[in-house]
Amino acid sequence: MRQRAIRNLAKLEMTQARITRVLDAATGGKNNFVADRDAVRRYDQAAPVVTTAARAVLHYLCRVVRHLAGEGVDQFVIVGSGVPSGLPAGRQLHDVARDALCGAVPRVVYVENDPMVLAGARATIEPVTDLVRVVEGDVREIDDLLDDRVLQTFLDWDRPMAVLLLSTHSLNDDEYFHYVIKRIRQVVPEGSYLTLLQTTFDAIPPELLGAIHDLLAMTLPGHAIRNREEVAALLEGLVLVDPGLVWIPEWRPDGLGTACAEQPSSSGSYGAVARIP
Repeated sequence: MRQRAIRNLAKLEMTQARITRVLDAATGGKNNFVADRDAVRRYDQAAPVVTTAARAVLHYLCRVVRHLAGEGVDQFVIVGSGVPSGLPAGRQLHDVARDALCGAVPRVVYVENDPMVLAGARATIEPVTDLVRVVEGDVREIDDLLDDRVLQTFLDWDRPMAVLLLSTHSLNDDEYFHYVIKRIRQVVPEGSYLTLLQTTFDAIPPELLGAIHDLLAMTLPGHAIRNREEVAALLEGLVLVDPGLVWIPEWRPDGLGTACAEQPSSSGSYGAVARIP
C-alpha cells in the first residue's frame, strides 16, 4: 500500500479531472483543480444539473449513514468518497454518524486513492479526532485494500459494519465488480451492510446521449456507466433495504436534503443498501 501511495503521488495529474474532485468542485469544496472545475462547467453547459446532482449524492450518503447509524451500526468503511469538503465543517459523514448514534462513538475509515484528497483529509480530519482514519487504497485492488493494516486494526471485525462502495465508476469489468462484492461479503461480520452508488445515463434524452458520451470520454475517461438492469444484476443475491434500487433522491428522503427531489432521475445516479446475512 505504501508503494502504491508513492506511485500515486508521483502521478498526481492536475490537468486531468478526477471524479472525486469533480464532485468536490460541484459542491463548493476546495479539494479540486482547474481541470475539475472546468469539467463541471462543461457538464453544466451540456445539461445544467451537475451541481444539483452532486448535492444529491452528498444528501444520499448522509441519509444512508444516518439510517444505518440509527440501526445501531457504528463502524463505516467509505470507499472512494473523495472525503468531500463540500460538506460543511461539523456535518461530514463521520459527524453524521456520530450525531445519529446519540452518544455512541462511531469509527469511520475513508478510503481514497487521489493524493490531493488524501493529503487534505489527513491534514484536516485525522488531527482533530481519534475516531477517523484516512487510508490510501483502490477498490480495483480489493484484496490489498481488505488486508490494509489500518483497516484490520482500527475496526472491530467481530461486529457489524457498513461498507459504502462509492467508486463504482472505476470498475469497468462487471466480472471483477462481482468479485469485489463477493470479497466484501466474505470478510465483513454477519449483520453488516453494503451500499452502492452508480452513475447512469438512463435519464439522458436520446438526442443528448452522443454529446454526453463524448464529453465523458474527454473529461473522465474510463468512467463506468451502467443502466438499472446492470446494477440490479450486480446486486443479485443480496437482501435490499427498502426502497431497494432507486434514484438516489428516492432513497428514504427525510426533508434534510432536497436536491433533485422534484425530478429524481436528474441526479444521474442509482443507489441501494443491502444487508449482508
